[in-house]
Formats: sequence, C-alpha cells, structure tokens
Amino acid sequence: MKLGCKPNVFERNGQTWNCSSGLPSDITIQIGEASFNLHKFPLLSRSGYLARLIGELKKGNDDEDSTAENGEESSLKATTLLNLHHLPGGERSFEIVSKFCYGIKVEICAENLVAVRCAAEELEMTEEYGEDNLITQAESFLRKLVGNWNDTLHVLNTCQQDDLLLLGAEKLQIVTRCIHSLAVKVSSDRTPYGFCPADIGPDWWYEDVSSLNLSMYKRFISEANTRGMPSELVAESLVFYATRHLPGLQKYANSSSSSLSLPSSTVTTTISSADQRILLEEIVSMLPAEKGVATTKLLLTFLHSSMILHAGESCRENLEKRVGAQLYEAALEDLFMIRNMDYSGGDTMFYDVECIQRILGHFMLSEKMAVINQVGEDGVGEVMGITSPTSESHMATVGRLVDGYLAQVAPDVNLKFDIFQPLAATIPEHARTSDDDFYHAIDIYLKSHPNLSGSQLEQLCGLINCQKLSLEACTHAAQNEKLPLRMAVQILFFEQLRLRTSIASWFFVSDNLESRCNSNAMELEKRGEEKSVDEMRIRLMKLEKECTDIKQEMTNMGKVKRSWTTLPKRVLSMRLKGNAGARSFCSGDETPVDCYKDKKINGDSKMKKKK
Repeated sequence: MKLGCKPNVFERNGQTWNCSSGLPSDITIQIGEASFNLHKFPLLSRSGYLARLIGELKKGNDDEDSTAENGEESSLKATTLLNLHHLPGGERSFEIVSKFCYGIKVEICAENLVAVRCAAEELEMTEEYGEDNLITQAESFLRKLVGNWNDTLHVLNTCQQDDLLLLGAEKLQIVTRCIHSLAVKVSSDRTPYGFCPADIGPDWWYEDVSSLNLSMYKRFISEANTRGMPSELVAESLVFYATRHLPGLQKYANSSSSSLSLPSSTVTTTISSADQRILLEEIVSMLPAEKGVATTKLLLTFLHSSMILHAGESCRENLEKRVGAQLYEAALEDLFMIRNMDYSGGDTMFYDVECIQRILGHFMLSEKMAVINQVGEDGVGEVMGITSPTSESHMATVGRLVDGYLAQVAPDVNLKFDIFQPLAATIPEHARTSDDDFYHAIDIYLKSHPNLSGSQLEQLCGLINCQKLSLEACTHAAQNEKLPLRMAVQILFFEQLRLRTSIASWFFVSDNLESRCNSNAMELEKRGEEKSVDEMRIRLMKLEKECTDIKQEMTNMGKVKRSWTTLPKRVLSMRLKGNAGARSFCSGDETPVDCYKDKKINGDSKMKKKK
C-alpha cells in the first residue's frame, strides 16, 4: 500500500535524520539512539499526541523565557526536544509516520503494518487531525491483508519479535483478528489458494502455524477447537509443533511410526531446558481427551521427555493415564525408560519400573471401566468374572508385553523384590495362554537375586501356572535347583497327569473310531433296507394299476351285454337257455360268457357240416 506523492527529502547521516526542505528544523525527536530534526507544523497537523506534548513544552518554555536575563539564552531554547523511546516500532515506525506527515511517498506492507498502526495509535493520528489520517489508512489495509494466509502469518510473526510492539498489537486486537482468520481457514475445506487439491492433505497448515510462539499457538488451537476442528488434526498439529521445538522428540519424528515430514533444518535447538519443560507441559495439556488421537509411542516419548525435563507431577500423571488406556498398542522397546538419576543416589534401578507399574494399574482400571460400561449400571455388582472379547484380547497382548518387560529388567541387581513381585502379579492368570515367557523372566530374576528368602520364592513362583508350561519349560523347571521343592513336585505331578490324560484320550479316540465304523455299517444296512422297501412300493403300485385296468375292461364288456336286449324275445330266450345249459358245462375257472362263446362256436360248426 503506497501513501503520499511528494519526493523524499529525508537524509540520514549516521543516526541523525534531517529534512532538507530549505527551512531550519525547530523540533528534534529522539528515539533510542536515532534523532530526527524536523518541523513542528507537519507533525502538529497530523498527530494529536505531538500537538498536546509540544503545547505543554511551549508553555513551559514561555514561563522560562519570562524569567530569562538575556536574549541569547532564549535563542538556545528555540529548538524543541522530544523523547519518544516508548513508541512502538521505534525508529523504523517513526520514519514512516514522519514521512506521512510531510506527504512523502511511503509504502506500507505486512512487515511494517503492525508497527505503523501501533505508532499511529500512540501518536493519536485520528480523523480529527486530518482526513484519511494514518490510522484510517492502516486499518483499511489491515482488513484486506488479514484475508491472505501468508500475510496474516507474517503479521503475527512480526508482532512476536518485539514485546512493545506485541503489547500495542494486543491492545488494538490485531493478534486476535489474525488468529481468528487463520482458524477460520484451517477449519474449512479450503487452502490459502482456494479449494484443497487432491495432492494437498489436511495437514497443509501444520508447518506454517508452528512458526508462532507458544502463546499465539495456544490461542490458535483454542480458536480451531471452538470452530469444530477434528480432534485428530488438532493432535497431529500439536505433535508437529512439539517435534519442531523440542529436540528430544526428533527421534520420534524420524521413526517409522511417525507420519510427520519435518525438515531437520527447521528444528529449534536453542530453546532452554526451562522453556522446553513449559512447552511440553502446555502441549500435553492441550491434547484432546479422546482416546487414540495420539499414538502410544508418542505418549511414551512425551513421558520420557517429561522425566528428563523434570516436568510437573500433573503432566506425568496425565501421560501415564493416557498410556495406560491404550497400553495394548505399545511396543516393548518403548517401555524401556531409563530412570532419571537426579531423583535419587547411585544405588537405584536402571529402568523406571515404578512408572510402568503405575501405567499397568491405569490399564487394569480402564479395562474394568470398559467392562462396567458394557454391562451397564444394573450389572455393576456382577462385573467380577465378566469379560468381553475385546478386553480379553487387550489383556492377552499386555500380558505378553509385561512378560517381555520383566525378562528385560530382571537382571538389574537393584530391582527390589517389593517392586518386581507386584508388577509380575498385576496381570491375571487367565490373560496368559502360556506361562513359558513368564517362567523365563522369573528364572532370570532368581539367578540375579540369589539371596531371596523362602517365603519370597514361594510368593514369586506361586504366580506360575504349571499346567500352562510347555514340555521344554517343564523339563527345565524340573531340573532348576533355584525353584522351591513344592513347585518341582507340582510340575512332575502335572506332567504325569498330562501323560495319563494323553493315553486315555488315545484309547477314547480308538473306541470312538470303532463305534463310528459300526454305526456306519448299520447306517449302510439301513439304507439298503430302505431301498428294498422303495422297490416293493413301486411294484405294488404297478400291480394296483394293472388291476384297475382289468376292472375297466370288465365294465366295458358289461355294456355290450346290455345291448343284446334289443333282439327278438325268441332269440333271447334261446340264448338264455343256452346260457343256462352252458353254466352247467362251465368249469369253475370259466365265466358264463366264455363258456357261451365256446358253445356258440361249436354249434356254428355243426350247422355248416349239415348244410
């Protein structure tokens, strides 16, 4: 934005600025080590603050002139001297302000806008002291500039470079307006260049906002949350910010589980330990409360850094609860957090096992609460013994994780029994499908701590379920002289019981196989009988059909017999007599009709012979 039209008449000689307008200067403005030899009238016509200040000085000078003894002393006070060391922006901002008052060409951009706006406000350059004064011009340009993403970031970065300038910008709500503009843009589906292209992901703004200081960044995240920013994006942005400013998190940024693309050249390494501690505590407090928004590996990395930086107790407790809620996603190597030696003397554990114990306690509590939520309030009293498939899977995963961790920390000679035994007993027995790894960890601990008492051995070895040991583990345990005698006897007993069970199951399988063969033979025989019955049924149906056909033929023959009644009675009587005589000659197997037919044939043959 360009203001003014007159050529530049300002000249600089070292730390002194002079206005070569042809008139001698009558006022000197001192700002820091720089001084401006200017004229009162252009400044008074635009600045209310300078007009009031010069008026007060002039009144004081007049009072002094009235008591002066000679004119030479009065001429020395002709030039007014003002100190503006408190002016926001200092020498650079006043240079632009003074040139604006003279009407000289000046250019306002994102880099100097905040300084010019704050200086104009401090000098009271309102419309009362000139139309289109500097406050109006700067506000108009600020409204346009806030609509651009890069310019808005530039304005905020300029504000945080100078505490005095930041104070003036906060007073004028410049920082608030810029943060609101950024939050609106990241909460929509647009980038600074319009709609989000397919090759630009939703994390396009992470690196840009990570250049803000912690105070501005917190306000930006709060504004984004208010506008409905997804928790996943908020968490990723917080991780990016922390990874950029905390050197201890560079290892996580370079790991395979991290999706951050953080250039190594942008990582800040000059931040002090105290500032790192404050930053870490703030980042942890801003993490969304939803489970799973941050990976377990990241949370464990935060926890390790909090121990190194001596973060507050609330920060560490918050991280331990978060890790415990999703401990089933952790990797074994992430649990090996070296204990901070500053907390105690040299005779201490190498790993912070107590921290893992607390994390495991939070995990057990979270799983119990998950089961309670599934059962419901009416079944709270029946939660004991009730599990869900998800809970069982999580418990089994954490069980394997704890067994591996115990095997790693067991060789530490400073690991006390009062710490190792409760950690080993935290995982319930049903969470392990096999106790081989658990037995291996206890065996390592017994070798590293040979001075355990008998009761301690009983407590520790009593956690092992001998029935869940493999043949190799049982063989090793039976020959392990460090185990109590009772446990060796139990192992031999269960091995013998297992052998008997195997033999009995073998005979049971053979008996089942024989009975199954017999049942298969009976089934085949039954199927053959059923087939014979089906064939008999088909034959019977055929016979019934044939019988029906015969009855039909006899019915048709009866109809022919009734048609003979139309013959003369004499022929009918002869026929009847013949039929009556024929009955006597008919055999028991012949019907009267068949007998009659035979007689008729014989009679006809006799008649032919007579003729």
